[in-house]
Amino acid sequence: MLKKKVEEILVNQIEKEAYSSNLYLAMAVWADTNGYEGTANWLYAQAEEERLHMMKFIKYVNERGGKAIIPSVEQPPSEYKDIKAVFAKVYEHEQYVTELISGIVGVCLEEKDFTTHNWIQWFVTEQIEEEASVAAINDKLRLLGDHNLYMFDRDIMGMRGQVPASSE
Repeated sequence: MLKKKVEEILVNQIEKEAYSSNLYLAMAVWADTNGYEGTANWLYAQAEEERLHMMKFIKYVNERGGKAIIPSVEQPPSEYKDIKAVFAKVYEHEQYVTELISGIVGVCLEEKDFTTHNWIQWFVTEQIEEEASVAAINDKLRLLGDHNLYMFDRDIMGMRGQVPASSE
């Protein structure tokens, strides 16, 4: 059975994961309508992954005796200056999600909910991988400057989920 504080923070995370999915969908639409097909596909895949994360939280809350609440979600921005601005925002957002997951870990420890603490470790690892992957994309964009974005866009799906060797 979930303790009330743990249930509340997990239910809050459901909304955050839903927003993440919608944010990446909005970015994907921007990329799609601006000729960045590869980037759009990468972002569509990220949006789906965030939706699956939301589902993990929903199922976990319900399985542990709580009640998941399906939230309304704030509309994300739909316009971006350029591809670099998109990925700068992706990185900033992933850092924010990492903070949220760390907050859940903290509440689990405060409440001595070691079952949820153990379960949330998957998300801790996931966030390490997400941040490293997006940091690598931002590094590549910095190296490119304003050139060869066609090749970047063509090759981005090959970068999906890759963690740089120095992070392993």
